[in-house]
Amino acid sequence: MISALGLDIGNKRIGVAGCDRLGLIATALTTIHRQSFDLDVALLQEIIEERDAEILIVGLPYLMDGNLGTQGIKVQKYMDRLQPVLKLPVEYVDERMSSIEAEEILRSLKRAPSRNKGLIDAQAAALILQRWLDNR
Repeated sequence: MISALGLDIGNKRIGVAGCDRLGLIATALTTIHRQSFDLDVALLQEIIEERDAEILIVGLPYLMDGNLGTQGIKVQKYMDRLQPVLKLPVEYVDERMSSIEAEEILRSLKRAPSRNKGLIDAQAAALILQRWLDNR
């Protein structure tokens, strides 16, 4: 049994997903609209405590050629600041195409992703977490 949180970290929002206690199914939970580092920490700590999370699974946006681009480096630097404060282990998952997949899933569910970027981020976090769960 594991309690993991999936994070899709962007410049404006953090998509958050959780999994069932058996570690089989990831579900989109919420989107944090970033305002300050301290507020991000407070909101994440609340979710971590609520869900008794033991590990953070973070999407790392590689470029299509497999290299780490500017956004990937930003995510790593952000997590270098966040991890010591949250005091949870962090594992990275290749998140290439997760936002596009998330939009497709939302369209198939008749949700309008173009009007709600936060919904896409939370769904992308669920895809990231699901990849990690499937590879365990």
